[in-house]
Amino acid sequence: MLKGRAMKASDELAIGDLAARAGVSVSAIRFYEARGLLSPRRNNGGQRRFLRSDIRRLSFILIAQQLGLSIEAIRAELRKLPEGRTPTARDWTRMSTGIRVLIDDRIATLTRTRDLLDGCIGCGCLSLERCALYNPGDRAGKRGAGARYLLGDVPG
Repeated sequence: MLKGRAMKASDELAIGDLAARAGVSVSAIRFYEARGLLSPRRNNGGQRRFLRSDIRRLSFILIAQQLGLSIEAIRAELRKLPEGRTPTARDWTRMSTGIRVLIDDRIATLTRTRDLLDGCIGCGCLSLERCALYNPGDRAGKRGAGARYLLGDVPG
């Protein structure tokens, strides 16, 4: 049932129709289903049936992957959307707030990486003593795991 009315066949899409509409393979849709990103119902014959709103969910999945979000992060965001109805603009806005933070963090990391690469490749120092990324004695490791300078720590 959708909002108090009986489900009509025209409200649903077969997996091949969803794949064609979204421009992805049927196997990709099965992959997303197996990861809990899509939840089709099964008809009496056991065939998957997707809601038209799953077109938007699938589009979001594809965009989120292009932005570099993990399957786990995408799943967490999709859980914020309503099941059984097309998400409203308010639903999408609520969800996009968290994604905006992830994107901003990614932009900051990419900008730092770009700036360090420009300095490293273009500096011409040819000397580890003058290199901005040089980490003698693993000083950066005392601040924690990972690429500390790319995470925002300042050398020295």
